[in-house]
Amino acid sequence: MKEKQIIFLNGEFLDKNEAKISVFDRGFIFGDGIYEVVPIIKSNLVDREEFWERFLRSLKAIELEFPYEKSEFESILKELILKNSLKEGGVYIQVTRGVASREFAFVKGLKPTIMAFVFECKVLENEFKDKGIKIISVSDLRWKRRDIKSTSLLAQCYAKNLAYKAKADEAFMIENGKVNEGSSASAFIIKDKTLITKPLSNEILSGIRRKNILSFAKELGLKINERAFSMSEVYAADEVFISAATFLILPVIKADDKLINGGKIGEFVPKLRQKYIEKIMKEAES
Repeated sequence: MKEKQIIFLNGEFLDKNEAKISVFDRGFIFGDGIYEVVPIIKSNLVDREEFWERFLRSLKAIELEFPYEKSEFESILKELILKNSLKEGGVYIQVTRGVASREFAFVKGLKPTIMAFVFECKVLENEFKDKGIKIISVSDLRWKRRDIKSTSLLAQCYAKNLAYKAKADEAFMIENGKVNEGSSASAFIIKDKTLITKPLSNEILSGIRRKNILSFAKELGLKINERAFSMSEVYAADEVFISAATFLILPVIKADDKLINGGKIGEFVPKLRQKYIEKIMKEAES
């Protein structure tokens, strides 16, 4: 990920080296805020409707008011993309409750801090799409409202660091013997032409790509089983994959040093990825 030079902060477009927030911002003090990441293809936002649905849901969950209308904020994001001449990558958006004296309870009447930056990365031609990634399993140490896309990500950082120490690319987070999700991605397995993924609840983040993936899976003739699954099922799966904004869908070929499908990418993950690419390309060109 390579961040571009111009950022948006509280109504202004600024050089990233000149942008400043107060040390009393509740996002800095408490992690009191939410964030989103939206893919950019051909200089256009894609998965826009899915982004707005989850973004507004997270804001509502922590009683945080957003001062922009949808069309107004999308115009700001488009201008940010234009100012940075970005063709492909993503936009990171963060909203905190704002600046106040250190008080644990939600402080009312604050002006929220709103920041966005764009970054360059290969969404369509990710280096792992044809060779797959490696994952490890770790304990899920997070709080109990994982459906809120909170900026409090220390547990996820801890899990990702464990993965990197193990020379893996991602970590599946385990609770009560079952996989919740990846440290920064949604988790799926395919077994006997059935796509299995954990049902939505406050135990996982509602992945933006998840709804579309389930729809595409049905089109490809896969059955859908929304239930929790274990790492033993991951090891024995025909295919395993993850999804997130910056890479869409990536196959997993090894989990805890055990090869998945003999270390070979299966039949359906590339097809699901292609269908997703077709979906966002239509949005980018419309």
